[in-house]
This record gives sequence, C-alpha cells and structure tokens, in this order.
Amino acid sequence: MSIPAYVFCILLCIAFSAFFSATETGFSSINHTRLKALADKGNKKASLALQLADDYDKLISTILIGNNIVNIAAASLSTMLFVQLCGDIGPTVSTIVITVVVLIFGEVSPKSVAKDSPEKTAMMAAPAMNVLTRVFRPLTYLFSQWKKLLSKVLKADAKAKVSQEELLMLVEEVAQEGSIDQNESALIRNAIEFNELEAGDILTHRVDLEAVPLDATKQEVAACFAETKFSRLLVYEENIDHIVGVIHQKDFYTGSGITGKKLKDIITPAIFVLKGEKISALLRKLQKAKSHVAVVVDEYGGTLGIVTMEDILEELVGEIWDEHDEVTHFVTQTANNDCLIDCAMDLDEFNDMFHLHVDSDMVSLGGWVMEMLGRVPQKGDQFSYANLTVTVTDVQSHHPTQVRVTVHAPVSSDEEAAPSDAENAAQSGKTL
Repeated sequence: MSIPAYVFCILLCIAFSAFFSATETGFSSINHTRLKALADKGNKKASLALQLADDYDKLISTILIGNNIVNIAAASLSTMLFVQLCGDIGPTVSTIVITVVVLIFGEVSPKSVAKDSPEKTAMMAAPAMNVLTRVFRPLTYLFSQWKKLLSKVLKADAKAKVSQEELLMLVEEVAQEGSIDQNESALIRNAIEFNELEAGDILTHRVDLEAVPLDATKQEVAACFAETKFSRLLVYEENIDHIVGVIHQKDFYTGSGITGKKLKDIITPAIFVLKGEKISALLRKLQKAKSHVAVVVDEYGGTLGIVTMEDILEELVGEIWDEHDEVTHFVTQTANNDCLIDCAMDLDEFNDMFHLHVDSDMVSLGGWVMEMLGRVPQKGDQFSYANLTVTVTDVQSHHPTQVRVTVHAPVSSDEEAAPSDAENAAQSGKTL
C-alpha cells in the first residue's frame, strides 16, 4: 500500500474515533427533558436519539466496539507506515505519534465539543448509530450477557436508586448553574424533604396553645376569638390533656351575632395523631376529614401540641402570612457582639445565624438551652458554646423565653468541637 493510502486510512480511522467519542459524551450528557420537548414538536432526529438513549447499555456497547475497532486499526496502519519510513524504530515512532493524534483529535477535542452541545451532537449522530446498533447486534448481545454474568458474580445492585442526599446535591448544582432560581430550588428541596418530617417536628407546643373549656361561657369564647384572631379554637374538658373538639368561628357567629346553640352542639371532632406521624400522611388525613387541625398526643394520650394545615403547607412553600399575623422579631441587637434572642427561634436558624453545627434533637433554641443546662433554667444561668456565651434573661412557666448571646473572638474548629469547662459545668447543672 502506498504512503498516501496509509495516511488516508489513518485519518479516516481518526475521524471515526472522533465521531464515536463525541457520540459517547453527547448521549451521556443529554438533557432528556429538552430532547423530549424537541421530539414532541416533531423533530425526528430528537425522537430517534431518545429511542437510542432509552436502551443506553446497547448504545454504549456499540460505541465502544466501534471506537476500539477504529483505534486499533489506526494503530496498526500507523505501525506499518512508520516501519516503511523509519525502519526498526518505526513501531516506537508510531506509538508516540498515534497516541498524541488520537488523544487530541480522537478523544479530547470531540468530547469537549460534544459536552458543550450534547443534544445537538446526539441528534446528529442518531441516524448513524441507529444503523450501527443493528450491525453490531450480535456482539452487543454477547456483551450484554457478559455484563449480566459479571453483575451476578460481583452482586451488583442493578436497581440502585438516587439517594435523597444525591438528589438534594443535584438540585443545588442546578440552582448554581442558574437553570432554576433560589425560590424554585427551595421549593424543590422542601418537597424532597417533605416525607421525612414528622408531626413532632412542626407542632405548636401545648404551652402555646389557645383553648377554651367545654363549660366556658359564650362571652369567654367570643373574647378568646377576638384576642387571638384565630378562626378555630380547641375545646377541652377538665384540662388541656382532654381535647374534645374544635370550634370554628363561622359556626360560633351567625348572621345575627353569636349562635344560640350550646357549645357542645357546634364542636367538630378533633383528629388525634402521634408525634411520629409523617406529615405527608397527616396532610392526607386532614384532607379526608375536611379538617384543618390535628392534636398531637404522647404515648400516654396527653396533649403535646397541635399541627395545622397551614403548618404543613409552610414546610413546602415557606412562611404563610395573613392580615392578622404579627411579625415576630426573634433577635434584638443590643451591641456589636451582643444580642437578645427569643427562645422560640428555630434551632436551625440559630445555627445559621452564628455558623454553628449544634448536634441536638431539640427543635427550638429554648429546648437546646434546657438541654445544655441539664435542668429547669433560672434567670441568670449561663453557659459557653464555641465562641458564644449564652445567658438566660427571662423564664416563664419553667422554660426559658429569652437569652442573651455574647459573641467572642472566633475559635478554631478543634476548640469548637470540644466542650468548654463552662459548658461542662452548665451540663452538670451549675450556674457560672
């Protein structure tokens, strides 16, 4: 074979190598949603590319077979060419030259181009790959059987699914790329984490409940409605641990004023759930019962708190405000490194505010303060955590309602991880 013929055949093999490399990257990087949208608009190449992508194992086997054939052919032809030109050192020269050429023109360059426009690359390659998958069908069948054998030997999990953590990371990456905004990202993350939340995670605690006794006068009930601005009130018998139902404002007030019916006749039954109930299941229960409030009980049947339909929806869409809601300011800055914080503040928000990694099962700041002190707090109790000094400034009904947080110079990560002497003292129940 003449030298021009060798060169032509080698260049042809390099071109095919570039085609297979670009096709592999294109199909592995395609956006299926974008491709489906094009297919729905009547793009035949997009439809064909989707069909090929649906059987990715067969497609990748065809690509690898074709790529290896042309790369080996290019190496063989190059060796024969350089033996003619260079004699005994021909194989060495051939190895160096063909490696560089294939790497640059057969691998890196085409893959870089395909990565930037994967859908376009996949659609351009789809007709040729459709033919090649048919040509190489016997070989791809043998490889598929070999893959099944390897899967059995290595006990590979063919049904492995994307974990929640991986899905959340994917959402974060998409948000950083700008494909979705932060609001959409937050909504998707909330939806993913929705099934993991339990009633105990979002309940309004019993100490914050507004309820009226069953034997309350109508004037007392009306005063409670006016003071709280709530549309529903819990009704209990004897004490808060014996909830008997819910009064709806629209049932209490009629067109002519307060209803003439007795309270027990306008009470609707309450839904009772355990604190471990998933809020996704609780939402379905509330919808089925056409109710907006569920009472959360403990293992002894006592009232822990309530969960409303609004509480559940806020876990998906964020805070919902109406004209009667009052904006709660949890933090009051008193100095550059000193502030007063309401103990009702969510512990996660406290962590974010001070860049901490508090490991606690508590939901609120007040719960964490009691956990750190190891006893019922008193006004003036304090403890240290990381670079913070936390001082209890107000206590009501045996639980802290406000703390003063003083920020000191930042500490190293090792110092933050290790509890201070003050913290150990606080956990032992001592006041500093």
